[in-house]
Amino acid sequence: MQANRKLREALLRFQEGAISLEETEREIDGLRIEEVSDIACLDIGRNIRCGIPEVVLAEGKESAHLADIALAHARSSGRCVISRLNRAQEKILRERAEKSGFTLTCHETARMAVLSTGDPITLTGGIIAVITAGTSDIPVAEEARVIATEMGCQVCTAYDVGAAGIHRLFPAIRKCQGAQVFVVAAGREGTLPAVVAGMVDRPVIGVPVSTGYGYMGKGKAALASMLQSCSVLTVVNIDAGFTAGAMAALIANMVVGQ
Repeated sequence: MQANRKLREALLRFQEGAISLEETEREIDGLRIEEVSDIACLDIGRNIRCGIPEVVLAEGKESAHLADIALAHARSSGRCVISRLNRAQEKILRERAEKSGFTLTCHETARMAVLSTGDPITLTGGIIAVITAGTSDIPVAEEARVIATEMGCQVCTAYDVGAAGIHRLFPAIRKCQGAQVFVVAAGREGTLPAVVAGMVDRPVIGVPVSTGYGYMGKGKAALASMLQSCSVLTVVNIDAGFTAGAMAALIANMVVGQ
C-alpha cells in the first residue's frame, strides 16, 4: 500500500522547513475522531486517510443536531459536505452558518450542501463524466457530481441520453472523452451503463436509480440488469450517487497522481 499522500506531504514540508512543527502537528491531528456532545463522533481525518471527505447524512437527523455536527466538522476541517438535506434542515443550518461566519452553498437538485470558510477547492486534474439515461435520474447524478467536485475533479455532464434514443449517446461520449472514469445513472431497465461500458476504454460505474414502476420497479430491475451486464461494469447500490461519485473521483485522482 502506498503511503498516505497528504501525511507524506506534510512531513516533507516540515523536513524542508516550509511549515513549522505546530503546523505539522495540526495537519496530522486531522487523523483524530472528534466528539460532538453525545450525539456524534466525527471522523475528521477520513479525507487524509482515504482521500474521500466524510459526508454528514442529514436524513433522519434533527435539524439542531445536524447543525451542531456540520458546524463542528467545518470548524475542524474547513469544509463539511451534507447529503440528503431537506428544506427545514437547510433553513436552520443557514441561520447557524451565518451566525458562525461560514458560507453555506446549497445544491438543491442533489439535495446536498457544503458548509465552508469560502476557500476554493484545490483541483487535482481528475476528470469525471456523469451521464444519465433520463431527466428523472438527474438528482442522483447531481449527487455524484457534487462529491466528485468536492474531491477536486472536473466533471463533464451529459443528461437524458438513454437507450430509448441511443443516437443521443454518441455526442455525449465525444463531449466527455477526456474523462478518466464514467458514472452512468439509469432507472427503469437500467440499460445505459452496459452500453457505455461497451463503447469506452475507461472504468464505468453504473448507478441504478429508483425511477420506474411495475414489475421490479423502484430501481430493482435496473440493479439486476447492471449486475447481469456482459460489459465490464462496476455497480453501486440503488440511488447511491455519493458512492459512485466518490469512487470515480478516487480512481481519477489516482490516475493523475494525486
